[in-house]
Amino acid sequence: MYGEWITNEALIAAFLIFLGAFVQTAIGFGLAIVAAPLLFLVSPDYVPAPICLVALYISILNALKHRDSVEIGGLKMALIGRVPGSIAGGVLLVMVSTDILALWLGMLVLLAVAMSFLPFRIEPTSPRMMVAGFFSGFFGTSSGIGGPPMALLLQHQEANQLRGNLSAFFVFSSVISLVVQMPVGFLTLHHLWITVPLIPASWLGYKLARATTQTLQKEKIRFAALLLCTISGATAVWQGIS
Repeated sequence: MYGEWITNEALIAAFLIFLGAFVQTAIGFGLAIVAAPLLFLVSPDYVPAPICLVALYISILNALKHRDSVEIGGLKMALIGRVPGSIAGGVLLVMVSTDILALWLGMLVLLAVAMSFLPFRIEPTSPRMMVAGFFSGFFGTSSGIGGPPMALLLQHQEANQLRGNLSAFFVFSSVISLVVQMPVGFLTLHHLWITVPLIPASWLGYKLARATTQTLQKEKIRFAALLLCTISGATAVWQGIS
């Protein structure tokens, strides 16, 4: 098991996490969307628990950075909806095969890309926040990809407010997902061990984004992220049906 520190598998996983952490820090979400489908192809063990652990770490860093823009009260209903959604996601984990999970991952990512092009604005009312929290929990616990429902609802907030609120939500929601994953066997010492090399990679992605995204145009970063998401999502769908 300890040889996993230096395998090609671990190096590829670290690179994917680096890219995901860069994107998430730059635009507020995207770690799992970018990394999860390809990580699953590297090894199914990386999804969902290691993704959730890294997301927790990056979300703490970003929430602290943007703490002045966080509105905890506005996230209350989403966090309430997150709990039953996470339980439902945990049930899905123990019911589906690896191939079905790969297909599920890919379809979620492609759906997230499609939703990003919606031409209308959805206001974040309390009922909608609860619904978004539920689906964020369901998707996040079963696949590690819990960002799109909340990002879609909050996408019209000011940039730092969006980053801060999403990061604060992901801190709490990642903890909930990990708690659910533990009793169903998807968070073990093995998963903790293979996550360790991913933490420095995520920190490097975070630092690079902090150093460069102040000068990069947001739309260029968004386009690159959507392109990566489309490729990784299509790859996972192909894996699931082949």
